[in-house]
Amino acid sequence: MRVEIWSDIVCPWCYIGKARFEEGLAAFDHRDRVEVVHRSFELDPDRPKGDTVPVLDMLTAKYRVPREQAQAMEARVAEAAADAGLGYRADRDHGNTFDLHRLLHLAKARGRQGELLDLLYAANFAEERSVFDPATLLSLAAEAGLDPDEARAVLDDDSAYADAVRADEREAAELGATAVPFFVLDRRFGVSGGQPAEIFTQALRQAWEASQVSEGAK
Repeated sequence: MRVEIWSDIVCPWCYIGKARFEEGLAAFDHRDRVEVVHRSFELDPDRPKGDTVPVLDMLTAKYRVPREQAQAMEARVAEAAADAGLGYRADRDHGNTFDLHRLLHLAKARGRQGELLDLLYAANFAEERSVFDPATLLSLAAEAGLDPDEARAVLDDDSAYADAVRADEREAAELGATAVPFFVLDRRFGVSGGQPAEIFTQALRQAWEASQVSEGAK
């Protein structure tokens, strides 16, 4: 059974949702037969490359709220992250993530997508490392087990894996996904948002049972 997850590195609920999904997957009896595929989704695709802004400034502008309200929003997310055992900081940057997704597709091709995704999330949300700094991004790629020269070549070539990112985003639109995280289980069930772990376990069981019925009907 395949689970596809559309997400963005700068999305806090994607960060939290991934942890909750993994907890739900751990409670699923057939977890060893589940393939997890991470797909690209950009929250801010129109922001120019290299144009970064503090996340609190982004929130005040996007939602047209006072800074104090933006801080309260972040505090609620930080609490949810802590409940999931995750680090979280509000003094991070927000920016265009197209290069990050292109690098994740390289990592997928090299069998290191999960490792790079975890490192990117940790750097962005829990550590004082900006994923929008090219040197940091190359360092994270190397930590994930990618060849530094190959990773640098991808970042230097704006066309590298661009089609793969766009294909993921088109598919998300075709499936009706307008926000992330968005989980698609065996192309049978969809789950939106960073749901509690037990919801993911239940959805996995439903998708598994449906697949077994389908297999039995053949």
